[in-house]
Amino acid sequence: MTNPNESKKKKSALIPIEKLHEFDGHPFKVQDNEEMQNLVESIKTQGIISPLIVRLKDNTTDEYEVISGHRRLYAGKLAGLTAVPALIYPLDKNEATIAVVDSNLHREKLLPSEKAFAYKMKMEASKAQGKRNDLTLSQVATKSDTASEIGKATNESRDQVFRYIRLTNLIPEILSLVDEGRIALTPAVELSYLTEQEQTYLLDIIESEDCTPSVSQAVQLKKLSKEKTLTADKIYAVMSEEKANQKERISFPLEDIRRFFPKSYTQRDVYNAILKLVGDDYMRRERLKKQREER
Repeated sequence: MTNPNESKKKKSALIPIEKLHEFDGHPFKVQDNEEMQNLVESIKTQGIISPLIVRLKDNTTDEYEVISGHRRLYAGKLAGLTAVPALIYPLDKNEATIAVVDSNLHREKLLPSEKAFAYKMKMEASKAQGKRNDLTLSQVATKSDTASEIGKATNESRDQVFRYIRLTNLIPEILSLVDEGRIALTPAVELSYLTEQEQTYLLDIIESEDCTPSVSQAVQLKKLSKEKTLTADKIYAVMSEEKANQKERISFPLEDIRRFFPKSYTQRDVYNAILKLVGDDYMRRERLKKQREER
């Protein structure tokens, strides 16, 4: 992490673990996986090499919020540490929020939900931090400028930043489906315009029918929601439409079976021949089954 604020004087300290707390509202998840176990083993043998970055919690004298190092703190607890090295920066809430986001956005694997709430946090903190009231820029322009700056950290456009922020309007259960990769970003953005009740209806259908909306289905749902005509029955009707990617297919290279058919056969001839062979085999097995039952 880069220095949160070069002009701020930092202090180093060995802080008891019980005095360290997660930054309020930060969206970044700590995964208890193999990578974490490797970090735990490293800390057991070498300790924490890179100090945590923290700030003093508001209205306290010896309690701290972690700005950078949530994974190291968690691993330190698992490793049995009672205190960890830290650098204490005198940051206000908005400065700390921006620092938390910036220190985590460089991670290789970020969930859509983590990006969504991180972008929103930084957007709100940036707006609250020293904005002049005498400017004539519109609110939209100000937001756009901020979004462009936020996107630079992850090489994403202003529009993409806004798209991720839209995800914060999803109910947690649907947002989890986005994190799991069951719902792609584009349809998820469309679904974010549905009301909480409409999203709940949709979630019930997703779970009962084991299906997720395509882009076109999500667009339909958004349109009906905007028209205030979206009901549970209409959601079911839209979700019942067959999607191209849900049609079952079996495919294999033609050259793998070409030698079994005359050279004059077209692809359609091969298809029809396979279908007939499968059908004949099915009828044969049914006859044998009937014969066994009659014995």
